[in-house]
Amino acid sequence: MSDAVTRRASGSFDVKLGPQPLSHSEADPLLGRMSIDKQFHGELEGMSQGEMLSAMTAVKGSAGYVAIERVSGTLHGRSGSFVLQHIGTMTRGAPQLSVTVVPDSGTGELAGLAGRMAIEIADGRHSYTFDYALGATS
Repeated sequence: MSDAVTRRASGSFDVKLGPQPLSHSEADPLLGRMSIDKQFHGELEGMSQGEMLSAMTAVKGSAGYVAIERVSGTLHGRSGSFVLQHIGTMTRGAPQLSVTVVPDSGTGELAGLAGRMAIEIADGRHSYTFDYALGATS
């Protein structure tokens, strides 16, 4: 990736989460599963679908989640798709989140995509900042 160009994309997104049944009905009631549907706006234009697993705790404000979502659309005018992997924890209200492009998941003009996305939620609105690089194609 020595020929990679690093860029930043930003914008907003709308998200719909849908409760889904867990694979094991006897699972702890603090565990959850959701479907994810997003619509991205801005320098990333497109949609995504995915799945999230979560765990609440008895301590208010402490929880964790993991998610996988496939994003399809255009990124600074390049079309294709890629997969994002989320790992999030909340420790007594203090969030820590990592959202990373799954290596080698880019397709079309987004083949070779690598990067990290930051998500901000303010006043009920979701926004993203996506720092990414596209490797040189051979």
